[in-house]
Amino acid sequence: MARPNARSSHREPTPQGGGAAVIAATLVVAWSAILLSTTDWHAGLPQYLALTAGVLLLAVVGAVDDIRTLPATPRLLAQFAAVALVIAMVPQELRLVPALPLVLERLLLVIAGVWFVNLVNFMDGIDWITVAEVVPVTGGLLLLGWLGAVPFEAMLLAAALLGATLGFAPSNRPVAALFLGDVGSLPIGLLLGFLLLGLAFNGHVAAALLLPLYYLADASLTLARRMIAREPFWQAHRSHFYQRATDRGFTVSKIVTHIFVLNLLLVALAIVSVARPEAATSLAALAAGGMLVGLTLARFARGKSGG
Repeated sequence: MARPNARSSHREPTPQGGGAAVIAATLVVAWSAILLSTTDWHAGLPQYLALTAGVLLLAVVGAVDDIRTLPATPRLLAQFAAVALVIAMVPQELRLVPALPLVLERLLLVIAGVWFVNLVNFMDGIDWITVAEVVPVTGGLLLLGWLGAVPFEAMLLAAALLGATLGFAPSNRPVAALFLGDVGSLPIGLLLGFLLLGLAFNGHVAAALLLPLYYLADASLTLARRMIAREPFWQAHRSHFYQRATDRGFTVSKIVTHIFVLNLLLVALAIVSVARPEAATSLAALAAGGMLVGLTLARFARGKSGG
């Protein structure tokens, strides 16, 4: 049971752990589809085996943490291990910044991956918010796959995660009868990070940034603000923009609707950046996405009474 605490937005103890079914369904469907596909998937087998191992590790750690709170150190070590395992299996010829030494680039990717896993976990603080994020992002990846920007196996994984999330959505509809739990949010962060990294490796860095831009901005700006204020940022809190919105008059349904619509617009911009891969178009799409996210964050921070 998830009991109300300093971070939560619910008032009554609520069952959690629904993410276990989401992860199980995603892995079973994705692997079944990959193994049954007629494409030559063997080259990517080490990566997908590493991803599966990392997902299962995070699911186990998350499940234990849902039952009894784990200290931060073992949680963080497990996250580093899971992300490092995935990054270690990336072919050496795949680079984001060729000017950097390979070891340094991979180390930075591990750090970024751990942050992404955590921010997805941090952002799972109100009903339906993860649904409002995962559905557009995975749907956007499928659309980009049809444009040739995402490998077929990654499209199958995105489709499996999309379907599993939609299956979970009715139980998490405000007021939620079931929460995702860390058993779901941590592995989902790794799955999304893997898919977005693959998109970036295919030369579509702008699209890989645009799809999760709201989550990236809310979580990163909140962390920076708490660090500048010398607050204990590792402790539970209600400082995220979406949490501040609930304290300023927005209903949960209104917040997740804003986020869902924003994410649809970000998907559209990501598609534009892939369809027109010129640098100027990508920069314009990123600027437009940043403006849309900034307006949303400002509205959440201002509150309902602020307009």
